[in-house]
Amino acid sequence: MKSIRRKALTAGALAVLALGGTLAATAPASASSTGAYNGACGTGYEVFMSTPVNSSRTTVAATTYVAYSSADKQWCAVTVRNKPGARVFMEVTLDTWPTSSATARDAGSYTTYAGPVYKDLPEPGQCMTWSGSIDIYYNSDRGLCP
Repeated sequence: MKSIRRKALTAGALAVLALGGTLAATAPASASSTGAYNGACGTGYEVFMSTPVNSSRTTVAATTYVAYSSADKQWCAVTVRNKPGARVFMEVTLDTWPTSSATARDAGSYTTYAGPVYKDLPEPGQCMTWSGSIDIYYNSDRGLCP
């Protein structure tokens, strides 16, 4: 079943975006929520949000991480499997909402992670939306609106 949770940036983070500043002035996600992030987005990308992909109500099979680089002025997403193993279908997407510009997507048979995929900052009035899949399990989220 698809689960959608909505999130918004703090007023301070929105102010930084609105003034053309960088997101480095905002607090990234806590270390405990980013423990499995593998740095796949590259140097300078800091995890800003994460969304679990559950295989049951209590078991997280993978996590989709959304990271930002103030130097590149781009968002990045990667879906990381909690326990690497045999190849399984995995997917990560990153797009804008409510109007899609062009979905950044990586899907295939992977042992550890899908991605990374990249998108520029959304235009005013647009938000980022992302999703992750592992096997038959899926979750998506939306937020990060300038």
